[in-house]
Amino acid sequence: MAAALTRGGHRVSYPVVAQLLHAAGYSLQAPAKTLEGRQHPDRDAQFRYLNQQVKACLAAGQPVVSVDAKKKELVGTFKNGGREWQPQGQPEAVNVHDFLDKRLGKAIPYGIYDLGRNTGWVSVGQDHDTASFAVASLHRWWQVVGAATYNGAGRLLICADGGGSNGYRVRLWKVALQRFADATGLEVTVCHLPPGTTKWNKIEHRLFAHISMNWRGRPLISHEVIVELIGATTTRTGLRVQAELDPGEYPTKVKVSDEEMARLRLTPHAFHGEWNYTLAPAPSADMS
Repeated sequence: MAAALTRGGHRVSYPVVAQLLHAAGYSLQAPAKTLEGRQHPDRDAQFRYLNQQVKACLAAGQPVVSVDAKKKELVGTFKNGGREWQPQGQPEAVNVHDFLDKRLGKAIPYGIYDLGRNTGWVSVGQDHDTASFAVASLHRWWQVVGAATYNGAGRLLICADGGGSNGYRVRLWKVALQRFADATGLEVTVCHLPPGTTKWNKIEHRLFAHISMNWRGRPLISHEVIVELIGATTTRTGLRVQAELDPGEYPTKVKVSDEEMARLRLTPHAFHGEWNYTLAPAPSADMS
């Protein structure tokens, strides 16, 4: 703009142009991710339905969890967003380029946030973010934390996004959840957030946001360091997090047949059964 004005006979420097822009109410701003695209007509109704399910479960003393996979992270001496206190003039040295280190690979954090207790569990995977990995994380949380905390519970409510490894269209997600229900004896109810509303998932701002703040500016040099940093995450409101490395293999492109789907003990709810459904555990006679 300064060059254009100068060519037009008005000799000004770029700081003067900046001052004029500020005076006119302008400022330097980055684009804000606020546009969610077309809204589903039952978006608000689904949120109300999900909220009713959550309140009913919590009132009955039954566990309610919010689940999701956090962004995959490169493992190694790579730049991590944010700033951390260091001696002046001695910033942490990291790689110039963010090329995957095949020896170290990536970290895939999958989280389970307990709404009633304000606690988190994160399984740090090394293979693939699949439905099998998601449910394995859920099963591990139940073995280590959930079963003892909710001794005698008969039902588990899961709040999940509509897409990703735990999406409502993913057949393997439902098949794996059926196995989880059979193994634990829990009646598993899933309520998915409506499309395009992933940022409203409780786990995003009650767990993942605090993990990101806790490890800001620190290179994630190994899976063990990632597990330690996640486990050290706390907040003034009492959040506590447990983390564990999952070295398991979770292959992609696993096919689920129509016959397997037909064997599910799945009952769609009357309201948007594709988003809200309950999986009943197999009777003890069938579990043997």
